[in-house]
Amino acid sequence: PSCKVFFAKDPLKIVRAQGQYMFDEKGEKYLDCINNVAHVGHSHPYVIKAATKQMELLNTNSRFLHDNLVQYAQRLTATLPEKLSVCYFVNSGSEANDLALRLARQYHGHQDVITLENAYHGHVTSLIDISPYKFNQLGKDSKKEFVHVAPSPDIYRGKYREDHPDPASAYAEEVKKIIEEAQKNGRKIAAFIAESMQSCGGQVIPPVGYFQKVAEYVRAAGGVFIADEVQVGFGRVGKHFWAFQLQGEDFVPDIVTMGKPIGNGHPMSCVVTTREIAESFGASGLEYFNTFGGNPVSCAIGLAVLEVIEKEDLQGNATRVGNYLLELLAEQKEKHPLVGDIRGVGLFVGVDLVKDQQKRTPATAEALHLIYKLKEHQILLSADGPHRNILKFKPPMCFTTEDAKHVVETIDALLTEMEEATGMKTENNASTNAQCKRKTTEGSSQPEGASDSVGHMNGAACRQENGLYSKKRSVPSKRIRT
Repeated sequence: PSCKVFFAKDPLKIVRAQGQYMFDEKGEKYLDCINNVAHVGHSHPYVIKAATKQMELLNTNSRFLHDNLVQYAQRLTATLPEKLSVCYFVNSGSEANDLALRLARQYHGHQDVITLENAYHGHVTSLIDISPYKFNQLGKDSKKEFVHVAPSPDIYRGKYREDHPDPASAYAEEVKKIIEEAQKNGRKIAAFIAESMQSCGGQVIPPVGYFQKVAEYVRAAGGVFIADEVQVGFGRVGKHFWAFQLQGEDFVPDIVTMGKPIGNGHPMSCVVTTREIAESFGASGLEYFNTFGGNPVSCAIGLAVLEVIEKEDLQGNATRVGNYLLELLAEQKEKHPLVGDIRGVGLFVGVDLVKDQQKRTPATAEALHLIYKLKEHQILLSADGPHRNILKFKPPMCFTTEDAKHVVETIDALLTEMEEATGMKTENNASTNAQCKRKTTEGSSQPEGASDSVGHMNGAACRQENGLYSKKRSVPSKRIRT
């Protein structure tokens, strides 16, 4: 009973997938907008060939020397700032984040961890402890004394919003206060950990400068900065290979964790850190070994994924298609009272659904209804965030402009149906559309030069409350263009 499936009321049985499409046992084709694990596309032939070729030769643990391990470590670290030079290969994002905590705690012998509201970092015990997204479900006394929770740097729903003159500094000051209070109580900070862009927390893009200031405060307290790239790394943001690079070239984490897209569905992950932290970890005298981490097959697959990203210009595709998707969604924000905010960068996009644009009341039931209606039109999307009202776009990187247009047209029709059924006025006049002009960067506080790939559009005032929806009408199904 603790295991869940997508669309629990009417679950899908998927039997094969290719590119950005999944097929059920009846042969029906679904457009996949959520599988960031199949990073370069489901069943990519180049990745499959690399895996098969190596499996035919050898797969063993990393106590034996093998070229794949070294070559992959070299290719991977070449995408990172120079000081991030030591790789530990493991099998999942959870394993990576657990090991990152061990590295951080060994470094100066400190124990405490600062995490963010609504954060999720993995399913093992050590990570449930630092994931409010999970431990808050267990009751108010579930937070451990060594865990400190900082406000999520969300400028749409958070404590400091888009009208604040310097939200990055304001949110960073909250972390500084936590550190000072912990030190008063005799506690010592080992690490600050954050997803470079919060996914389960609601597709939150931190304001530029936030990470730099937090890192300064944390390092002064003897801690390290852990950037969790498990969901958002490997070129998903388009302009940069890693999402933490959106903060600017002057920001370098002490530890970076990665998983999910690293192996295109193959169980593989990695922790990358500095030589200094790695040597501290080794000085403990405790040997580190991972049976499957860094095996020849995993490394062959990892190399193939990196090659496909480069050869198929998937970073460029993420920028082009992501910008187009943001433009189309911005038009929906101007048109539909249910759309409160559009935020995104590359192929990481969130649509914040609201019952009231002025009050920003989360439209949780409406989001769930929309997700199920999209499934009826053979589009797979999910809703998340603390109120489960954020539509999450994290498709395979081969997603196309035609796919984006098809999804948004369907969302447009479904939102129109929902708003008509509930009496919500649809603002769709010529002047409003003229004002929109597909601007994707209004209200954005991103680094200079990133405006071509970052969007954050906040909702205008709308005082109408929204009731429950009706299922009286249906929208004609549209075929996915290939």
